[in-house]
Amino acid sequence: MAKYSTGSSSGSGDADACELCGATSASLRPANVAGAELDVCPDCAPHDDNAHKDQKKTDQSGGDSGTDRNPVEAANSETSMWDGDTSRWEEEGTHYDDDPLPYLVTDYGSVAESARQDAGLQREELAEELELPESDLLAIEQGRANQAGVSGSMIAALEERLGVELAE
Repeated sequence: MAKYSTGSSSGSGDADACELCGATSASLRPANVAGAELDVCPDCAPHDDNAHKDQKKTDQSGGDSGTDRNPVEAANSETSMWDGDTSRWEEEGTHYDDDPLPYLVTDYGSVAESARQDAGLQREELAEELELPESDLLAIEQGRANQAGVSGSMIAALEERLGVELAE
């Protein structure tokens, strides 16, 4: 039978051939490979999708997976981005809306930079006075407030100190 066959052929004469690689073998076994049910040799058996599912179940139940475990699957099963515990958010809240960045006027960065320079202040001085990170002040002046995650209170503090309007 030809490579990658998805079915059996009756009377083809090569009934002992792996349907995935074509190798002749006396120990073929059924396997699900990419949705196709094939008879495969021991060398192609690791391609059985069902074997990977069974292996994952064994790994998660604490069974010994041996050294044949796929490193990517091992990493994915060992590390989890979220453990299902929501108590932190339920108790503390998410604070997403506590200090949102307002809609900013066109060219707000140039307005802020000009106002700072007109006030005779260096960026470092203004940042220190307002207790803001200098990198955030630079992001504002470069028009990158949104990308830098600048808060609405930073914009309000700059507007008040410099006497300008940065938000609509």
